[in-house]
Amino acid sequence: MSHPPRRFHPIPFEYHQEIELEIDSLTNLGKGVARHDDWVVFVSHALPGERVKARVFRNASNYSEADLVQVIRPSPDRIEPVCPLFGDCGGCQYQNLAYPAQLRWKKQQVQELLHRMAGIDFPVSDVIPSPVIYGYRSKITPHFQRPNQGKIAEIGFLREGRKSQIIDVEHCLIASEAINRALPKVRREARENAGAYRKGATLLLRDSIDGRVRTDGAEMCEEGVGDLVFSFHSGEFFQNNPHILPAFVQHVTSEASGEGRVTHLVDAYCGSGLFSLSAARSFSEVTGIEISESSIDWARRNAEQNGIENCHFLQGDASDIFAHVHYPSDKTAVVIDPPRKGSSPEFLAQLTAFAPARVVYVSCDPATQIRDLTLLRDDYEILTIQPFDLFPQTRHLECVVTLEKKSIPKR
Repeated sequence: MSHPPRRFHPIPFEYHQEIELEIDSLTNLGKGVARHDDWVVFVSHALPGERVKARVFRNASNYSEADLVQVIRPSPDRIEPVCPLFGDCGGCQYQNLAYPAQLRWKKQQVQELLHRMAGIDFPVSDVIPSPVIYGYRSKITPHFQRPNQGKIAEIGFLREGRKSQIIDVEHCLIASEAINRALPKVRREARENAGAYRKGATLLLRDSIDGRVRTDGAEMCEEGVGDLVFSFHSGEFFQNNPHILPAFVQHVTSEASGEGRVTHLVDAYCGSGLFSLSAARSFSEVTGIEISESSIDWARRNAEQNGIENCHFLQGDASDIFAHVHYPSDKTAVVIDPPRKGSSPEFLAQLTAFAPARVVYVSCDPATQIRDLTLLRDDYEILTIQPFDLFPQTRHLECVVTLEKKSIPKR
C-alpha cells in the first residue's frame, strides 16, 4: 500500500482512493474535468464523454487531482497514441484524442476563457489546423539533470505531472525528421562529455532550411516563410511549426492592413522581423520595435537580404516604446506578439495612448491574452478571434485577436 506524502490533505478523498467519474470537459491544460458530489476532480488523459476509474493523489482547497486507472466507457474520439512514451512524457497531452476533436476542444477552451475571465461572449472562429500533425517541430530542447558520478542519466523532457523528474526521450514524434536523425549523436556527445557539466543542462536542436540541424544557439539558422527567408540565431525565438507558418503570418498581416484602410504598421515585439517584413508590401511604411539588440540586428539584415526598403527597426525602451513613432494614429495598425506572460499594463497604457486604428494581438497563451483584452476593451472592439493550431498533439495553440478603435479621431 502506498503511503501518502507528508503534506497530503485527506479530505475529501484518501490518498490513492479510487473513484468512478463521468468526464464532462477538458481544461486548457489538457486534463479531463469531472464532478464527484459537486467536487471537481481533474484526471490526466481522460476525455470528455468517458466514464473512468481514477486514483486520487492530491486534494487542494477546492479540487482534487487523480491519475487515470481505467477507461470504463471510452469516448468515440479516443484513439491509440502513436508514441510509446505518451502518458509518461509531459510534452504531449492529446495524442489519445482524434485530431478533429483536438481542434474542437481548443476552440471551446478559448470561448470558455473569454466568458469566464472577461465576461466576453464573442464567436471564436474554427481553429485553423496544421497541415502536418506529427514531425512538425523545427526546434526541441531536451535537457538532463546534474551528472551523477560523472554520468548523465535521462536526456529528454519532464515526466507528466512532475516538476523536476526527466523521462528519457530517444526519438520525438512531433519533432522533424532532421532533428530525429541528429538526436542520437547529440545525446551521445552529451554523455561522452559529462565531465564538462557541473549542473544539469538544456540541449538545442534547431532545423534549418539548408537541411542541417543547429546545436549551438549562436549559430545562424534560416527559415522560409512564403517568398521570404529569415535569418536568426538558432537559440533565439522563432515560430517552430514551418508548415502552418505561411497561413498564420498571412492572416496576421491581412488583419493588420484592414483591406487597405490603414497605411502604416508598427510591429511592437518584432523579433527578427517576421510580421514586419511579411506585411511590408501591404503598407507604405513599417516600423519594428524590439528590446533585444541582437534581434533588431537580424531584422535589419533580413530586410536587406529580402530587398525590403520600407521597413525600419528600432531598439525600443519598454518605458516609452512608441516615443519615436510618428505615424498618424488613425492610419496605423499595431501588431503585438508578446511572450507567454502577456503584455504589461504599462505597455497597454502606452498602446491605448498611441491610439492606433487597429490592433492585432497574437498570443501563445489565450489566458494572458484575454486578461490583457480586459484592459483594452474600453477603447477597442473585437472584430475577429482566430485560433491556429501550431502545436498538434499538445494543449498549446496560438490565438490572433483583431481589434478596432471604437472612435477614431478625425485629423
